[in-house]
Amino acid sequence: MSISLQKGQKVSLSKDHAGLSKVVVGLGWDEAKREKGGFFAPKPQPIDCDASAILLKNGRLFDKGDLIYFGNLRHRTGSVVHQGDNLTGAGDGDDEQIIVDLSSIPAEYDKIVFVVNIYQAVQRRQHFGMIQNAFIRLVDARNNNEMCKYNLSENYNGMTAMIFGEIYRHNGEWKFNAMGQATTDASLGELANRY
Repeated sequence: MSISLQKGQKVSLSKDHAGLSKVVVGLGWDEAKREKGGFFAPKPQPIDCDASAILLKNGRLFDKGDLIYFGNLRHRTGSVVHQGDNLTGAGDGDDEQIIVDLSSIPAEYDKIVFVVNIYQAVQRRQHFGMIQNAFIRLVDARNNNEMCKYNLSENYNGMTAMIFGEIYRHNGEWKFNAMGQATTDASLGELANRY
C-alpha cells in the first residue's frame, strides 16, 4: 500500500519493505495552462524540466561523475541509472525515472538527492509557478508497487529548481525524505554547488 507523504516526512525503505534492493524513482509534472499573448506574441516554448540525482559522500559532492542527468545517464558503478530526458512533461504518469540499485551503492555514498530544474529557465522566463501536479514517487522494482508518493502542492512562483527528495543511509538502513524545497538555481551546476 502506497503512503502519501507530507513535506519533511521520512519513511524507512529497508524496514518496511524486506529484501528491497532496487527502487524506481519516478518524477512527474504538467505544464499549467498559460494565457495566450497578443496576436503577434511568440508562441511560448514548452517547459523542459530535467530530473537529476546527486550522489553524496558524507553529505558532499566530490566528483561531477556523481551527477546523474540527461548528459550522464549512468553512474560509473551502475547503481544509479537515468532512463532518459522528457522534453515536455506531456502525458500521464512519470515524466522521468531514475533507477536506484540500493544493494550496489558503494558504502562511501550516504545520500542520493533528487532534483528537478527547468532547462534554460532564465532565458525562457519560466518558473515552477508554471508547473502543476508535480510529484516524486518510489516504486519497488520487484513488483512495480508504489511504496510512497509526495505531491508538491505549494505555490512556487519565481522558483526555477526544486529539491524533490532524498534517499539516505542511516544506521545501515535506507530511508526516504520528502523535501519539496524550491530554489532559484538556474542550472544543475548551481544546484550541485549546494553540495
